[in-house]
Amino acid sequence: MSGARIRPGTWREVGPFVALFARLAGRVQGTEPPAVFLTLGRHRRLFWGWLHFAGRLMPGGRLSRRESELVILRVAALRGSSYELTQHRRLGRRAGLSREEIAAIEAGTVDAPSLSERERLLLRASDALVAEQDLADDLWAALGEHFDDRERIEVVMLAGHYAMLATALHVLRVEPDRPR
Repeated sequence: MSGARIRPGTWREVGPFVALFARLAGRVQGTEPPAVFLTLGRHRRLFWGWLHFAGRLMPGGRLSRRESELVILRVAALRGSSYELTQHRRLGRRAGLSREEIAAIEAGTVDAPSLSERERLLLRASDALVAEQDLADDLWAALGEHFDDRERIEVVMLAGHYAMLATALHVLRVEPDRPR
């Protein structure tokens, strides 16, 4: 990659609310203001709609933070999204994933002994959603044994959202945030 195609916006380019939000998010995460917010924030109307939607999935979703981070990390690894991986390794650790679990998730391991059956199903579903953009009937039924209908909808939407975001980050060449 050759650097950002659209550089993160300045205070004037993103406006005071996006700039303040990004600054606060960076403090919470221990990074500079996240480039994802300052880049997407250059399109303010789209940014706020996207942020509302994304926030309903994570952290405001029905899945636990650990489960959400497991899906996000798997999708990021499968899509080769260095930005998402850099962000969500930290967030995954805060949500209770160990370094070993994160390494296994990134390596494509589904049967790590510390993962529950429910978590292994999330990894299998993430793999299928990224590879085939579908879930086989047997996998859908297996998910139904551990997740209610709203949670299954959320799994599909969460994986799809982070695959879409990985595409946007890649095309825009958004570079990972530096630690503060």
